[in-house]
Amino acid sequence: MKVAGFGFRKGAGVESLLAALEATGATGVTKIATAEGKADALAIRALAEQLHLPLEAVSDAALPAAEVLTQSEKSTAMYGTGSLSEAAALIAAGPGARLLGPRVISGDTMATCAIAEVVT
Repeated sequence: MKVAGFGFRKGAGVESLLAALEATGATGVTKIATAEGKADALAIRALAEQLHLPLEAVSDAALPAAEVLTQSEKSTAMYGTGSLSEAAALIAAGPGARLLGPRVISGDTMATCAIAEVVT
């Protein structure tokens, strides 16, 4: 299973999220995830609908426990983790998940995406 985790700014549109996902180069994504505080945003809901994928809202309280590759001061201050997208992907993928690489940033800098995978 591959999970795409997202972080994004308030004004991000579905185009920004899709651009970040495409920039990862990942195929076979089966779920998308973000923090519970962002899961009601129109852009992430539209992306889930467009891709016909379930959207998981990851508990904000769980985010700091994820071991991420990227260290953003803003993300750490807001969510207690260096990368919201990396943490959301790891947590939503479940036990044994690993990141395929660090998060990527959309060209317009409005969204980030990271891919986590559980290898069986």
